[in-house]
Amino acid sequence: MEEQGVRGAGPVGRGRHGPAWWGRGEGEGGRRWPVRSTVVVTAFVLAGSTFAAHGQQGERAALDPFARVLVLVAGVLLLWRNRYPVLVAFGTAGAVMLYLGAGYPYGPVFLTVALACFSAVVAGHRTAAWAAMGTLWAGHVLVAHWLYRWLPPSGDAPAPWTQEIVVATWVVAITAVAELARVRREQWARERAERARAARRRADEERLRIARELHDVLAHSISVINVQAGVGLALLDSDPEQARTALTTIKAKSKEALGEVRQVLDTLRAPGDAPRAPAPGLDRLPELVEQAASAGLTVEVRGQPPRLAPGTDLAAFRIVQEALTNVVRHSGSRHARVHLDHDDRALRLRIDDDGPATGADAGGSGNGLAGMRERAAALGGTVEAGPRPDGGFRVLATLPLTTREDDR
Repeated sequence: MEEQGVRGAGPVGRGRHGPAWWGRGEGEGGRRWPVRSTVVVTAFVLAGSTFAAHGQQGERAALDPFARVLVLVAGVLLLWRNRYPVLVAFGTAGAVMLYLGAGYPYGPVFLTVALACFSAVVAGHRTAAWAAMGTLWAGHVLVAHWLYRWLPPSGDAPAPWTQEIVVATWVVAITAVAELARVRREQWARERAERARAARRRADEERLRIARELHDVLAHSISVINVQAGVGLALLDSDPEQARTALTTIKAKSKEALGEVRQVLDTLRAPGDAPRAPAPGLDRLPELVEQAASAGLTVEVRGQPPRLAPGTDLAAFRIVQEALTNVVRHSGSRHARVHLDHDDRALRLRIDDDGPATGADAGGSGNGLAGMRERAAALGGTVEAGPRPDGGFRVLATLPLTTREDDR
């Protein structure tokens, strides 16, 4: 489970192939071959082993071709340390074990095992890395303190136990550094994932905001246009002047709707730019009442709004606009009441009509009510909508005067 968690933090789409003990990395093409570092390490180990052989001449066996092959094998195995970290850890440990068992000089050959186990720990194969280092250390103890009698070089004496303490210290140091690198790598992966989630969240919030704006603008405007078009068709022959008035209203309302839609689209094209026109607010409530009257709806407004932040002012206006649009579209009542009330903490909007409902979507469409609730929730407020006990429909919105953004 531990190893899967680490691999899961890697790039999406790079699966894991092969059995669990194989210890593959992120897939066959998931990582580059570490050619440069492998060549440098192998050359350093070969040169260092030759230098160590001169310093230990007469104490250890001479560095013959077989010893150089073992060193070369341990070095070349490092090419696969990112793809097969477990196999490389045990492979380098086995090659170095043969090297020590043959009595060859101590030297930088241990660097191959250290690098292989480091890569295994960073890749999440901690147990396998510890097992490989533990196996090598146990083999060294057997060779240095028991099997040395039967292994080359002849006449070799047992190694001092202090040497084992040094080896164990190096093992602990390698493990600690590898664990630190692994933890840091997991932290980077979590930070990348969190940034990606935050970017997706911002994109979703912006998409919902634009959807609400377009819905509120188009639903209200098209409802007015629909009503006026019906009036114009009905009076085209009997009262041409009234039909002309209806067509004039349609023209004005469609122009206004196009302007607001264009403003939303301009925001999409240039996200950082300021809007060309101020966002609507409750100061345009008389205009909203006039538009509703042109659609045949009489609106009675009571109360005065307080001074509002731009975001709250826009949300309040859109909620009233959507509620009146729903009355026009879904209610048989031609009269609506808008009541505004506030205290030091919140603004309360109440929009009532006397009904009855004229369609299946009584009170408004799901998108309209959802949009109102989303606008209020974004500011820390609420919207309640439903039939009144005495008939008709009511929308009750509560918007805080101090928004979440103001508290920051």
